[in-house]
Amino acid sequence: MIWIFGGVMDTDEHGTKPLYQEILVTIAGPFQHVLIYLLLLLFSQLQFIPHSLVELASFYNTIILLFNLLPVWPLDGGKLLFLFLSSGLPYRKAYNWVILFSMFVCILGIIVQLFLVSFTLSSFVLFLFLLMENRTDWKQRYYVFIRFLLRRYYGQAYVNGVLPIEVPHTCGMMNVFSRFHREKKHSIYITYPGSMRRSIDEMDCLYSYFHERNFRKTIGEVTSNHS
Repeated sequence: MIWIFGGVMDTDEHGTKPLYQEILVTIAGPFQHVLIYLLLLLFSQLQFIPHSLVELASFYNTIILLFNLLPVWPLDGGKLLFLFLSSGLPYRKAYNWVILFSMFVCILGIIVQLFLVSFTLSSFVLFLFLLMENRTDWKQRYYVFIRFLLRRYYGQAYVNGVLPIEVPHTCGMMNVFSRFHREKKHSIYITYPGSMRRSIDEMDCLYSYFHERNFRKTIGEVTSNHS
């Protein structure tokens, strides 16, 4: 997609691809700037290209690279931050944190532009644009998470290990789903009064939620229906 600051690659994966693949795709963006540096180094050896032009191109290449590596969603730096967070945190929490942090960085950037450094309209507009985009993403965070769950429900998610989850029987379905990690298959253990426990597979929970439409039932009630 063409945005105000250039091109942005929008992928439709939603945590379904292996983490290392998403990292490789993400770092391919900054890596092109390394190729540009090599090309500029070659141009600097040519006599018919002014040295000042090469220096100017190198300066702008550096500015764009550093801007792209800012930890702001959906810049490559923000995507790398999200991938790092989602490697250890539940998917929903990682996404929420990266959007909140991105808005904080954008607000900080606007404050710096207004009060601490010489004002640059282009930088101000960029930070303001990114702030509004992240604000929109924050409003739509629930739908992003639902797409993540639907991909798991339809068997389109990459799995690399099992991670048990233990929840009380009074826990709502969405609260259970909020503990789901990318690349992990979850066995859900439900605790009842008196130290009694039951287990249910995550697919049974997703089936109950999306197919049977048990939106308001607790995990204990869903387990009783599947026992």
